[in-house]
Amino acid sequence: MAACTTTYIETGRGWTARVAERNAELLAQQPLRRRGVRTPEISFTKHFDNSRLVKAPDPVRVRQMRIFSAAVTLLFSLVMIYGLQHFSAIEGSYRVESEKQVCEQLREENRQLRLAEAQLTQPGRIDVMAKQMGLASPQPGQVVHADTRPDTSAPALAQVTPPPPPVL
Repeated sequence: MAACTTTYIETGRGWTARVAERNAELLAQQPLRRRGVRTPEISFTKHFDNSRLVKAPDPVRVRQMRIFSAAVTLLFSLVMIYGLQHFSAIEGSYRVESEKQVCEQLREENRQLRLAEAQLTQPGRIDVMAKQMGLASPQPGQVVHADTRPDTSAPALAQVTPPPPPVL
């Protein structure tokens, strides 16, 4: 690997021409810098050959890097877990709020249905509708309540007798 001390880059010309031009520029600037004392500044191209260098293993540095990597990984994991819990809590609060809104809507719908049921089951309204259909009030003895036993002395309008059990 080669290195040069100058950073003057121009394509199309060789190194020697560029170095000579740079040296001439520096020499021309000398009187301005040094008030009449002329000391030439000349830059030389230096080539460094690092191909023979071998990096020696440093177990202390490797141990430090492993500890640092473990610490950064642990810190990153903790931050991610915290973020996951934080965002899960936020999502849960949104879900709770959404369920509260649904509950309120269902309560309002239930209230509306109870009002509609109360309006539809008013006895006066049912009576008016029955008279419009040509229905009349029931005669005494025509209504049988399920919680009382029927009067056996009264004539029965219809009676069901179960069939006899089959003989085996």
